[in-house]
Amino acid sequence: MRIPQIFFALATCAGLAACGDTTGEQALLGGGAGAVGAAVLSADPLFGAAVGAAGNVLYCKTQNYCN
Repeated sequence: MRIPQIFFALATCAGLAACGDTTGEQALLGGGAGAVGAAVLSADPLFGAAVGAAGNVLYCKTQNYCN
């Protein structure tokens, strides 16, 4: 049972590490990671996608890390 949890954790980290070059890519990648994380936690995937998209775009724009 431990292997799927470890695999999910690694996949989530890889998804969050990918910023994207444009604002659209950043929103898409963040939204995908947020939706998957919310689904695993039995929360609303649409809310998770919205939070993930906003969070990734905000982080990339304020830190100038992605562009």
